[in-house]
Amino acid sequence: MKKGYTELLDEANAVVEVVSPEEAATLLDDTETIFVDLRDPREVEREGRISGAQHCPRGMLEFWIDPDSPYHKPFFSSGKNFVFFCAGGWRSALAAKTAQEMGLEPVRHILGGFTAWRAAGLPIEPGNKKG
Repeated sequence: MKKGYTELLDEANAVVEVVSPEEAATLLDDTETIFVDLRDPREVEREGRISGAQHCPRGMLEFWIDPDSPYHKPFFSSGKNFVFFCAGGWRSALAAKTAQEMGLEPVRHILGGFTAWRAAGLPIEPGNKKG
């Protein structure tokens, strides 16, 4: 193996701005910032969500960002700032690095992801499923 996941995460965190859940929370009401939830839909249903966050399953990110893709989502072409998060901060680190490489800036990601957000007692909307 040329690179393991820890090396990839270290590389991503070296080039992407990492913010604490508390720092990210100060951006919730900023109309120039879009929160992007990269978790699987089942995670969102089970665990809840950050109010107002756009949902983008990690596997679709590159296709949703690229305006030439048939799957492009206009919010990625808005010129706004982005805060990415996943469950624990790993997928969001890699995704934020990829988004930057594609030209999306500025992009931040939440240290510890949604799990850290919830543990900090920050506001969430409950999920729809148990289990």
